[in-house]
Amino acid sequence: MISAGFAVVALVATGCGSTTTDSPPATTSVAASSGKFPRTIASGSDGGTVTIDAMPRSIVSLSPTATETLYAVGAGEQVAAVDDQSDYPADAPKTGLSAFTPSLEAIVAYDPDLVITSTDLGLVTSTLAEAGITTLLVPAATSLDDAYSQIELVADATGHDAEGDAVVTQMRDRIDAAVASVPARDEPLTYFHELDDTLYTVSSASFVGQIYGLFGLTSIADGSGAGDYPQLSAESVITADPDVVFLADAQCCGVTAESVAARPGWGSMTAVRDGRIFPMDEDLSSRWGPRIADQVEAVAAVVQQIPA
Repeated sequence: MISAGFAVVALVATGCGSTTTDSPPATTSVAASSGKFPRTIASGSDGGTVTIDAMPRSIVSLSPTATETLYAVGAGEQVAAVDDQSDYPADAPKTGLSAFTPSLEAIVAYDPDLVITSTDLGLVTSTLAEAGITTLLVPAATSLDDAYSQIELVADATGHDAEGDAVVTQMRDRIDAAVASVPARDEPLTYFHELDDTLYTVSSASFVGQIYGLFGLTSIADGSGAGDYPQLSAESVITADPDVVFLADAQCCGVTAESVAARPGWGSMTAVRDGRIFPMDEDLSSRWGPRIADQVEAVAAVVQQIPA
């Protein structure tokens, strides 16, 4: 995860790994499309669209979430290359490509007929469009319904309509079951979700916060007036005295329950005294693809441990 001032950007591209692909791999044959082309697909959040003339056969993904979605809906065979932040599934053709510092020459080397990205920080969409490469911008989801729609969108763009619908149905069923497994509480639990060791966090209105909200959890950052991903002071966290602390920086920053408890003044907090400090998978909590259901189930498992 990218920390500190890049906490919000980290929700667009996270994760790390060591295996890269230095040369473009050959693409394999693709099963028949589940629908007809050409198709006009929504792109970006400003009402834009792109037209995909034929079923894509050489896709470049510049987004970890898009990569996960492509494989989940059955488009993995069509993927020629994925970016340096895509680490799931493990057999995805990881490369040194980056949506943050895009190289037109490097992307074109994979001869893509579709590029999918979640961020346009490097003006990648316009640059690729000028080169005649169809580029689909799928920005960070802002709600569960938005995430479902994006999965179906990627499925439609790649010719896997039915598979996309099936993935979303399975996700909904798993999420509903996870929420139903946790009894309602008379008083909502409060939490501090630590994005990094500089105390960036999430509000209840953020995407991650909405996941916690399924279980009635409330962020101590609400009302801070600093947006959905504010940075809090140690004093404000201690004063808020959260019931639970979620660590989304155990992998990136080596933060542990013990190191949190050892921070000056933190030992007095309810979450620390009662042993309610839980490391969370950083990729699951910073992506909005098919593994959202895994994240919801992980939160359910935590809340089930806390007496009502």
